[in-house]
Amino acid sequence: MKDIFSFQITIDQINQRIDKVLSSLAEISSRSRALQLIESQRITVNGKNVKASYKVKPGDSIQIHLPPPSPSNLVPLNRPLNIIFEDDDLIVINKPSGLVVHPAAGHAQDTLVNILLFHVKKLSMGFGENRPGIVHRLDKETSGLLVVAKNDFAHQSLSRQFKERTIQREYWALVYGHPKSQSGKITTFLARHPSIRKKFASIKTTPQGEQKGKKAITHFEVIQKFPSGISLLKCRLETGRTHQIRIHLSESGHAIVGDKLYGTNRPLIGLKNLKVRHCLQQMERIGLHAHTLGFQHPTKNCPLLFHCDWPEDLKELILLLS
Repeated sequence: MKDIFSFQITIDQINQRIDKVLSSLAEISSRSRALQLIESQRITVNGKNVKASYKVKPGDSIQIHLPPPSPSNLVPLNRPLNIIFEDDDLIVINKPSGLVVHPAAGHAQDTLVNILLFHVKKLSMGFGENRPGIVHRLDKETSGLLVVAKNDFAHQSLSRQFKERTIQREYWALVYGHPKSQSGKITTFLARHPSIRKKFASIKTTPQGEQKGKKAITHFEVIQKFPSGISLLKCRLETGRTHQIRIHLSESGHAIVGDKLYGTNRPLIGLKNLKVRHCLQQMERIGLHAHTLGFQHPTKNCPLLFHCDWPEDLKELILLLS
């Protein structure tokens, strides 16, 4: 990744805030990163520093001075890694449930990143944060496919594909109840829950008709309805917000089994099949699995498509439901 680069404002960006414009770049990829760069005076517009609220004008020339990657204190962790595909640019893995993707509060050295550092000699540094190689994430309790970048060029290419929504992502979800519609599209705006910090929720339009959250779109299709009162859904992400599928399904009345954050015990208590109920009570994960992942290879410019079957613990549950 270049330390310094410049770009010109396009017509569709005119009158947008500078932090929003910067967040659309693969090299920056988020508003918080853009704000950090602006506050540290690493962004200039026509040679001058500006505030995050600055609205770009026609002909503006923006120069970005990226900070050098900071030294990493991460410790490699010797644990098995289920590698689906690997080459010089990227690695696709099948993440197990229960594994945090990158260091966070309470998980400093026991994450997927630590395991990757043991197995892979080189990972992209991206923005220089403590998340080498990480392009996207899966929740701790979710299993399935995840792509990791080995170099900065691959990181930028994959990040751009996620931004442009050309990545193919499909999840299998086991939910309570039988949806009335065989398929559908859920569109809401998600924001941090007003009282529970760990949660997100869909928010309503303000009296002025404004939307304060981030737009989230999930497409779903019912694959199978089990007699026990559980259904298997295929969910396709059009956007990739935090906890998006979990929120959308829960708010539609069909929470994912095992989801203690967005679900309740009410549907579980109502299950008549005692074996199924006991199995669900013992679950230490949620019934959500990233089954399909497709994208364009960063350097070979060819499409890659991967599928990953249920993990063994959920296979046992599926057999019990059938």
